[in-house]
Amino acid sequence: MPKGRIRIKLKAYDYRLIDDTCQKLVDTAIRTGASIIGPIPLPTKKEVFVVNKASFVDKDAREHFALKTHKRLIDIVNPTNQTIDSLMHLELPAGVEVEVKM
Repeated sequence: MPKGRIRIKLKAYDYRLIDDTCQKLVDTAIRTGASIIGPIPLPTKKEVFVVNKASFVDKDAREHFALKTHKRLIDIVNPTNQTIDSLMHLELPAGVEVEVKM
């Protein structure tokens, strides 16, 4: 039986997608008998890109585009073998980056 914890970090551009993924992971962990901490929302990274509308004439004419990266953290404390096995076979949607540390 494994000891310790499993730390799962999730990143996505769409907050609804990352929240659904977190709910699937939490439900799977609770169903298999592990205790969890989270999901903990981490600060959202916001990248702003400024693009000139005209090539060189109007310096004041600009467009702003923003790209937000949402992050969540889930800790699974005292996982069982069944927990690890069910997390390995879980179908997660595309567009969510998952990083797992044991």
